[in-house]
Amino acid sequence: MRLASILASAGLVAAGSNNYLGFNSGATKADYSAKFKADFEAEFRTAQGLQGAPGKFNCVRLYTNIQAYSQNEPIQAFDAAVSTQTRVLLGIWTSGTSSIDKELAALQTAVKTLGKKFTDLVIGISIGSEDLYRNSQTGDKNKAGVGASVETIVGFINQFRREFANGPLAKVPVGHVDTWDAWTNATNRPVIDKIDWLGVDEYPSYQSGEGNSIENAARLFEEAFRKTVGVAGGKPVWVTETGWPLSGPDWDQAKASVDNSQRFWREVGCRKLFNKVPTFWYNLRDSNPANKLKFAITKDLSVKPAFDLSCPAKITSASEMSSDNRTISADTDSTSTVAASKTSDVGPTASAASAASHNDQTSASPSSSGATGQRISGTVYAGLLVAVAAVMVLS
Repeated sequence: MRLASILASAGLVAAGSNNYLGFNSGATKADYSAKFKADFEAEFRTAQGLQGAPGKFNCVRLYTNIQAYSQNEPIQAFDAAVSTQTRVLLGIWTSGTSSIDKELAALQTAVKTLGKKFTDLVIGISIGSEDLYRNSQTGDKNKAGVGASVETIVGFINQFRREFANGPLAKVPVGHVDTWDAWTNATNRPVIDKIDWLGVDEYPSYQSGEGNSIENAARLFEEAFRKTVGVAGGKPVWVTETGWPLSGPDWDQAKASVDNSQRFWREVGCRKLFNKVPTFWYNLRDSNPANKLKFAITKDLSVKPAFDLSCPAKITSASEMSSDNRTISADTDSTSTVAASKTSDVGPTASAASAASHNDQTSASPSSSGATGQRISGTVYAGLLVAVAAVMVLS
């Protein structure tokens, strides 16, 4: 069954206004310094102005409500979203913590100070990101970092619903983001039962041992998506992260290149996702020097992308794509050398306890199928964030 049929039969082909297009954005830059309003505005304006884009990328997925290196100040992405009219998929970081009180306090402050001009832009909220994968045997085997249990995630979902039951975010759809194999694990069913939508992170390039060449990427993606839809019980499935690296080392049969990134964009994004499924591509810019694989489709936030983003009626071959591609620097946004990790964008907060959790996805993003057992440890990166946060607290 083709993916279009899967979407239709599952009732997932939403109205055009709900087919969100966006990118992921963390709290820090590549040197681990905090992003501020101007930094987020630059990202959001670039996303909306991308040349040749098959739609308007006017949405952003965040991983935390807290401004980097603060205790509970609202992330300045909220102000930037208001000034650029960018829709926001909120995120609450839930791994490695027994409390989301500071996350909720930051969001409450934003609601009070920014009001309707902010809350009208909120399209949903994810309570956690890949926590169930990291808490699994596979995540433990791959030293993926600290996760959170099913019971913890369910408790946080209930807490959010209670505390925001009577305000302007009361009807915002609540979801959780995880890997497809976490969703298909029956022990995680209680989370599915508590949420309104499922977010899936899927990177075929990381599926070692499964023929993860670019030629098989669309098939691997479709299989993972189909399995996620199969356990969703008719609830919408959003693609919260996917992409193909433009530069970096080989990963089994997966080769990073501009041509392959464009092919994945067209065969997965154009054919299967854009204007069909809420999609948050990975990514507009690279923010994690620990990851040697680079995913940014722009350099220095230029609106001129690394490759043609248009969606032709007929998908051309890889050789035809390469004829007009521009190259992108292999060291884009890489400003320090840290042990290789799939950790990503969200920076540390001033609380040492939450520092390791607010680093986007401590070892999981960009992520792969957890079933492949091919994630790199995020321990080094998480440890670095804890150290940085401790310095901030002491200062």
